[in-house]
Amino acid sequence: MHHPGDQPRMRELDPPLLLRAYAAGLFPMADTRDSPDIFWVEPRRRGILPLDAFHLPRSLARTLRRERFAHTVDRAFPEVIAACAEARPGREQTWINDTILTAYVRLHREGHAHSVETWDAEGRLVGGLYGVRLGAAFFGESMFSRATDASKAALAHLVARLRLGGFRLLDTQFLTEHLARFGGVEVKRSRYLALLSAALAARGDWQALDRVHKPHAYSPSPAASGAGACGACLGRAAAEGRRPAGAEAARAGEGPSGKRIVQLLSQTS
Repeated sequence: MHHPGDQPRMRELDPPLLLRAYAAGLFPMADTRDSPDIFWVEPRRRGILPLDAFHLPRSLARTLRRERFAHTVDRAFPEVIAACAEARPGREQTWINDTILTAYVRLHREGHAHSVETWDAEGRLVGGLYGVRLGAAFFGESMFSRATDASKAALAHLVARLRLGGFRLLDTQFLTEHLARFGGVEVKRSRYLALLSAALAARGDWQALDRVHKPHAYSPSPAASGAGACGACLGRAAAEGRRPAGAEAARAGEGPSGKRIVQLLSQTS
């Protein structure tokens, strides 16, 4: 990776510039959460997670089957990226500054950036991830977890969604030990650019999973889940600045149940 000090610095990002950068194999970072500017990064070795080689650990599969979480997409993008930018034990600093926060929320409003959310039974946002979509490529940016397996569950949901939607590339930017456990690998820049070019020439369908999945089908029962809940509950609750009830979160998801995620990943393995 080029050293940050060698990179040109800027203090503003707009959606067209960001999309051009991703299409060229670059992405922005900041030195710290409080840094006023950002720099462009182009790793010499790039982390990717091959969608056809995704490894679903048995422990995570058990967690998903037990339906500990409800899964949604694009219901709380600002909250997800803000959570990813928070300091936490072992990581007191983050590369997501205010410039990046503002720019990606704009990118989300224009339909190019997406989030996957994980909610617990009480309707609390306990994990999630966000990234950018171009063609049949998805560029994973960051994830967070406030409960065991919450971010892992979001990643499993993402992979199931991308597979069903015909995506060809899941870019993780760098390879970490955590991502390697799921099948992540590292490729040279030249190989990455070839994969990127092929993915940009194709078309991924982000909503394919929503069309084949019935959002309420996995709710335990009307009595247990709360009659009258609908797909707008989470969005409305977020807009009003309140947390949705657990029943609302469980029924308001765009995504499948944990059992369905495991089934989808098993079918396409």
